Amino acid sequence: MNTIRKDTLKRFEALKTERAPWFEHWRDVSRNVWPTTGRFLASERNRNGQRFNKIYDSSATNAVRTLAAGMMSGMTSPARPWFKLATTDRELNQYQRVKEWLDEVGKIIHTVFHRSNTYRALHTLYQELAVYGTAASVVTLDYDTVIHHTPLTAGEYCIATNWRGDVDSIYREFEKTVGETVREFGLDAVSQAVRSQFESGALEQPVTIIHAIEPRAVRNLNSPLARDMPWRSVYLEQGAPEGQVLRESGFKRFPALCPRWSVSGGDIYGTSPAMEALGDIRQLQHQQLQKAKTIDYQVNPPLQVPTSLKNREQDLLPGGIVYADSATPIQPLWQVGLDLRYLLDDINDVRGRIQRAFYADLFLMISQQDTRMTATEVAERHEEKMLMIGPVLERLQNELLMPMVDITFDAALAGGLLPPPPQELAGMDLDVELVSILAQAQKAIQTNGIDRFASFVGVAAQLDPQAQDKINIDATINEYGEALGINPRIIRPDDEAEAIRQQRAQQQAQQAQQAQMAQVADAAQKLGNTPVGQNSALDSVMENLSGY
Repeated sequence: MNTIRKDTLKRFEALKTERAPWFEHWRDVSRNVWPTTGRFLASERNRNGQRFNKIYDSSATNAVRTLAAGMMSGMTSPARPWFKLATTDRELNQYQRVKEWLDEVGKIIHTVFHRSNTYRALHTLYQELAVYGTAASVVTLDYDTVIHHTPLTAGEYCIATNWRGDVDSIYREFEKTVGETVREFGLDAVSQAVRSQFESGALEQPVTIIHAIEPRAVRNLNSPLARDMPWRSVYLEQGAPEGQVLRESGFKRFPALCPRWSVSGGDIYGTSPAMEALGDIRQLQHQQLQKAKTIDYQVNPPLQVPTSLKNREQDLLPGGIVYADSATPIQPLWQVGLDLRYLLDDINDVRGRIQRAFYADLFLMISQQDTRMTATEVAERHEEKMLMIGPVLERLQNELLMPMVDITFDAALAGGLLPPPPQELAGMDLDVELVSILAQAQKAIQTNGIDRFASFVGVAAQLDPQAQDKINIDATINEYGEALGINPRIIRPDDEAEAIRQQRAQQQAQQAQQAQMAQVADAAQKLGNTPVGQNSALDSVMENLSGY
């Protein structure tokens, strides 16, 4: 126990030192973009909402809101399926039983997301990504909702990566009340100070807690206990006696989601659109402040008045009267001749740069028109922007969405919520494929090539019909449907389609045979009704047959 607490606190200090260069930058972004986010002290809870008073133009704040809403609508919309499960074997994915089982499991996971706080947490994560470039949420099992998210904000956690650059450790520092701490960990686990506060009824006093989740270096591979699982989870009470630990447990899978918007080189923390546009955001705040001062100077300038009016009551409002017995006129102290039209034009230009930094035009279009616009139309109208945001979507798929689906799959499997898999899936790994409108728009860019190729072959077939023989129609339909995220039940498997074609060919052959037989019977009937002895065709036939 002594070693666990000492080692945990030591590494926490090292991670905070590594995080320190980002701290002031995060504070600056928080002040200028989203002041209610960021916790740079463990005691910063329920902060005063007047922090927004330092923002003179809310364009950047609205852009963050637009980006978060657009990511929700375009990537993880609660209103439509945004992922599907598949195997690593493309041929195995064509088996009907496999497709139906994967589809059913996907629906169960979607239901878990709806019943838990997943979508509320995702919206918070998207806001954190837009502002700070790094987001974090700890996902734990929940008896009522299967999973539960605890989203974090910048400043209250530290992360670390492995040699591959994947986040595999998270340390967080937060406050809970005495009552919450005792209910969670028990009276025997807390320090004597917290125990005394609890027994005296001071249940609302804050307690600072440190939670560390990291790979367990030494463990018993054959043990099923939580203390021997691959990831160690340790809760410590800050200021507790040496060697005291609130709880030590473990996880089979890293339970934290730590996506990053963009990472440079060997950096651990990511950069964000807000960081990239911070200069424009500062300029906009300055311009709005100067514009307000200019309007004040023009509407209510400081006045130069005779000294004889000193200590006399004046009425300087519109229509007011000022009495003066001096020849010195009352006039503005200086003239502010700034043309506000040019300033407004420059302000609009800065706002446009901020909007582009947050992809506001793309996300506004998706959030406002996603019910009427297909993924192909999104790709066609904003193909350049889709290509630019492509690396971000791929990173979020690997660091946020796929791990979240994996964690939920494990929780649903442990809870007995999944149907038994077909035998074909024994020992197979499952993949997560995104089918959201943004993911489909990325793939729709690929379908544009298929469209152009099919159009070219159609033109070539007019010159030479043999050109159609170069297209594998079944493979084209499968690839096109997969790129657009079509429900697997809509597209028939290749073997089923082949059976239908064979049945159709047999029916057509039978119909042709029946038509031929009917034609022969009709001809025979006409011959039978033809009179004999009138040099008819039947007479000729009879003459030819009479010799035999």
